[in-house]
Amino acid sequence: MSTEQELITIPLTADFLRGHLDVEETAHGLLPHRLPAWARRRIPDDLLAMAEVQPSGVRLAFRTSATTILLDTLPTKRAYRGFPPPPDGVYDLLVDGHLTAQATVDGGNLRTVTDMRTQTAEFTPGPAGTAHFTDLPAGEKDIEIWLPHAEITEVIALRSDAPVEPSPKTGRRVWLHHGSSISHGSNAVFPSTIWPALAASAGDVELVNLGFGGSALVDPFIARAIRDTRADLISLKLGINVVNSDAMRLRAFAPAIHGFLDTIREGHPTTPLLLVSPVLCPTQENTPGPLMPGLSDGTLKFKATGDPAETAAGRLTLTIVRDVLADIVEQRSTEDPNLHYLDGLDLYGESDHDEFPLPDAIHPSPEGHRRIGENFAKHVFADNGPFALTPG
Repeated sequence: MSTEQELITIPLTADFLRGHLDVEETAHGLLPHRLPAWARRRIPDDLLAMAEVQPSGVRLAFRTSATTILLDTLPTKRAYRGFPPPPDGVYDLLVDGHLTAQATVDGGNLRTVTDMRTQTAEFTPGPAGTAHFTDLPAGEKDIEIWLPHAEITEVIALRSDAPVEPSPKTGRRVWLHHGSSISHGSNAVFPSTIWPALAASAGDVELVNLGFGGSALVDPFIARAIRDTRADLISLKLGINVVNSDAMRLRAFAPAIHGFLDTIREGHPTTPLLLVSPVLCPTQENTPGPLMPGLSDGTLKFKATGDPAETAAGRLTLTIVRDVLADIVEQRSTEDPNLHYLDGLDLYGESDHDEFPLPDAIHPSPEGHRRIGENFAKHVFADNGPFALTPG
């Protein structure tokens, strides 16, 4: 085994990164962003500002014969005042596409959230640390290190016992996905096992994950960012955050979805585009938001607090949202044959919920993420699916 003194230090450049839309140079290294700088200036709250810089789906990709690799990073960890601290984020190392090693990084900054609704937080600085990967397979290989999906991560340097060079482009199709906290990876344990990562692996595509916890709110600047990003396949999983934040009424929601699609089509007029409705969430199926957090037997749980009777006045539920999204695709598909609809209940429905309940009432367990990823691949990437290589 090589000692740290014998390792080669490789300064990291943007060429090593995949799955991001922008890179910020910091005093420590590189901070990947999942929204471009101009879009970040449109962000209205701390919730989305934090979510977009959490590197869900972002990974380092390089080729090397090294058997020892150290990654120096400065993480920013998140805790909630009054709740036990979450475990450290995990770094997944894949060799030739297969999960081979995992590590965490000690230390780092701490962001203590004092208001769960707005994500207002106190910041405590801390030191950088190192993820250690040793005893890797010998020989030339392609390596990806998936960064923790819910832990802001500044990457500083690689150290290894053999030269490293950025991986060449794979030639695989690029799949850009936008969604809510479930797409971001909430309640998944490992970054390469959030459901979009599992589906991307099954579909043999390059993932750009624009899943933003609590923030899939049909924002126009998100549509513009998608419009301006190279992608061969695009999916939008919309509705749940609009309902659980009680952000819109029916009158505003349908035109907002049309406008979101119109903007994306300005840059991707014929790209396969899939609109996905919410997965099953019993607390919100027929009860409007807002959603409120609370403790139940020491466990964080969420509950919808709206009045079902007010749906007559235009308040939204998941059942209503699914009908609206299906109707919009049916209307538009006569002129847009590359626009498709997928019912979220086909990804995670009642039988899936019976087998893998939602631990906090809104987010799937790790097993639920795997089920959603498998079902997405089956419906979308398989032969005759909307993202098949040769659609039927």
